[in-house]
Amino acid sequence: MKVLTVVGARPNFIKMAPVSRELRKGMVEIIIHTGQHYDYELDRIFFDQLGIPAPDHHLGIGSGSHGYQTGEMLKRIDGILASEKPDIVLVYGDTNSTLAGALGAAKMHVPVAHVEAGLRSFDRRMPEEINRVLTDHCSDLLFCPTETAMRQLASEGVTSGVYLTGDVGVDAIRSVADLAEDQTEVLAINGLIRKDYSLATVHRAENTDSYRNLSNIVDAFAEIGNVVLPVHPRTEKCLRKFNLWDQLDKSVKVIRPVGFLDMIALERNAKMILTDSGGVQKEAYVLNVPCVTLRESTEWVETVFDGWNMLVGSNRDRIVTASKSFRPGTSTRNAYGDGNARVKIRQLLEEFTA
Repeated sequence: MKVLTVVGARPNFIKMAPVSRELRKGMVEIIIHTGQHYDYELDRIFFDQLGIPAPDHHLGIGSGSHGYQTGEMLKRIDGILASEKPDIVLVYGDTNSTLAGALGAAKMHVPVAHVEAGLRSFDRRMPEEINRVLTDHCSDLLFCPTETAMRQLASEGVTSGVYLTGDVGVDAIRSVADLAEDQTEVLAINGLIRKDYSLATVHRAENTDSYRNLSNIVDAFAEIGNVVLPVHPRTEKCLRKFNLWDQLDKSVKVIRPVGFLDMIALERNAKMILTDSGGVQKEAYVLNVPCVTLRESTEWVETVFDGWNMLVGSNRDRIVTASKSFRPGTSTRNAYGDGNARVKIRQLLEEFTA
């Protein structure tokens, strides 16, 4: 069986790592890297640290508008599909690479399998939400991380080929959590004390591209104090464009983007996480770290239902208040599976192509 995997961004790499290892026990996997993320800190370091094989095809798309990226990916994926002739195309999450891989395969009548199907934030202003919906509706196999995702697909009339596998992110986190503690020195290098700092990430266009939202967030971080911010390249660009870079208070420790092992170590040892990332919300939940989300909606609704995540948007006062007062009142449950999603996905792929 030949599986063609399409990835291109940090969240894709993290999700594919445990699945790729599982697939290669008895299948042929061909990897297309679209080049959506191309900085070392957001790209190659994840292949290096997570043991992902080098891509068979690298498209080198780079940055650009959502339409440009998706269109360029589609054009180049088309030819690779024709030459590789895979039995199925496997895509992950909600990036432009995800959508391009799914659309390219569907238009050439190659079955599509979507890992992380059925998630919805119900905010169509988010490009990722459009990617999720369209990918789900052209997929043949839909691997859902939660019961909520299963019900959502059913409400949209998608019932064939839908399976509850659990979340591969749990597989990834559990496989490296202890390793991260042993092998990374990110805390010592940055002079951080366990459970004494808040960890922040900001990269969503709704926050970075708005002066009002970004300045509110910067002001909130400065007031909260002792905030560690691994800065995304596009976030740094926007901070400089809006003349906010120099306004980052001394209480905000800006560091370069970090690899997955360092990020897990930073998350695990933070007293709180402030983020607009979907993946980081989930990682915080799995690692039992309180999370304040700088968005008005989330696709990972279980983190909120279980009381470990609070949505505050970009409102300065809400961010500050939540950071000071939000404390989960209960322990987390196994909302995202038992850490064996990769095995279930391999078995379902084998059954589908048998």
